Formats: sequence, C-alpha cells, structure tokens
Amino acid sequence: MNLQHERIDAHCQTLKLEGLMQNYRALAAEGISKDWSFLDYLEQALALERDTRQVRSRQTLVRMAGFPAIKTLDQYDYSFAVGAPKKQLDELASLRFIDRGENVILLGPSGVGKTHVAIALGYAATQAGIKTKFITAADLMLQLEAAMRQERYNAVLRHNVLGPRLLIVDEIGYLPLTGDQASHFFQIVAKRYEKGGSMILTSNLPFTQWDQTFGGNTTLTAAMLDRILHHSHIVQIKGDSYRLKQQRKAGHFPSTAK
Repeated sequence: MNLQHERIDAHCQTLKLEGLMQNYRALAAEGISKDWSFLDYLEQALALERDTRQVRSRQTLVRMAGFPAIKTLDQYDYSFAVGAPKKQLDELASLRFIDRGENVILLGPSGVGKTHVAIALGYAATQAGIKTKFITAADLMLQLEAAMRQERYNAVLRHNVLGPRLLIVDEIGYLPLTGDQASHFFQIVAKRYEKGGSMILTSNLPFTQWDQTFGGNTTLTAAMLDRILHHSHIVQIKGDSYRLKQQRKAGHFPSTAK
C-alpha cells in the first residue's frame, strides 16, 4: 500500500466512510476507464457510501427487530392457504398502514401462516427503514415482568415496546394472561393508540373469545379492542395447518381427504 492510500484510509476511518474505504480504488479504476471527471467520481463515491450505509442500517433494523426467521410474502404458499386474501395482503405490503398509524390483526387457526405474514410485513418495514419489534405475547409479558423486578419497567416499555414504529405481537390467545399481565397489555395498546403507533397482532381466537385470554376481564378486553379496531385491517386466514399437512405427506397422520 502506498502512502497516499494509507492517508486516504486514515481519513475514511476518521470520517467513518466504510463503504468508500473499501471501494475507492476500484471506483478510481472504473473512473479512469470511463473517463469520468472529478465531479463524476465524487458523485459516484458519495452514492456508494450512501448505499453502504443504507444496507448497514437495514441489517441493524432486522437484527433489532428480533425476527425468529426471515420471511417474505413471495415465499407465502397461497396455493395452500386458500383462505388468505392475497389482494389485501399485497395492499398491506405497501406499508401505507404504518404511515397512517393503523393496525393489522391476523386471525385464523394454528398453522395457516399468520406468523409468516406478520414477519413478512415486519421485514418489509425494516427494509423501508422503519424501526420494528417482533415478540410473542408470552415473551412480551415475561420481558415486562423481568423489567419490573429490576426496576427498569418504564425504560423497557419506552424503548422496546413503545419506541418502534411497528410492534408485532404474535400468538395472542395461545396462553392465558393473568390479571396483571392483561393490564400490562392494555397499557401497551392504550399508549400506542395515543401516539399513533402501528401494531400487527396474530391470534388463533375470534374477538368474542379474547376475554378468555385477558384474565376473563370483559370490560378491559372491550376497551382494548375498541382501541385496536378503531383504525385496523382485519385479515381472516382460513385453512388447515400447513405443518400438519406436511406431517400427513410424510405418513405420520391419516389424510383428512374424503
């Protein structure tokens, strides 16, 4: 490496121009072959640094979101989930519901791809530069209870739950919540409603049975649903469990076909 390259590398490190430091030599060679002007080279160098930072930012947002896996709507099996409303999901993929501060509620039996859709929409949000958080309802309660014991409840609530523009809470209804947990969840819904923060919620239960999950408190559940449904998109997915279908194909379960 010559002394000029060392000086340029040092400047890039000082200014945190990682993309430029890794690529300015190749970019200079391309500029010579294409007879770029100094301004052409500067424009290309700045664009390259911008693109590098955008990629790094999206990677950080994905990591912070906490997705259990990366899913996209292109991977969703509409041939299996015959009840999935593709037109509605394609519209939600535009992410305009986040700009409007609206919620998405994915309802349907276990195994029809509700979590897949929720992750896919969340992943699309991170790629658009939107801070997103994915968590199951049970883990959310455990996280808040641990924060309360550590006297960090308000900080965790503010940064991890209320901070993201999009909060995804998976598997509402799979495990019943205690009265205190139901109150915590209501506070989350109420505070995000006040600030216009979007949520994606998934549940295997119809709304008429949500009070069974929230400590049997019908008054609290009604008040919570009033806020959730005020500006919302309800996506009803029908069909049999995809996981059970795969097991039947493998011969582990009898076929349900008549």
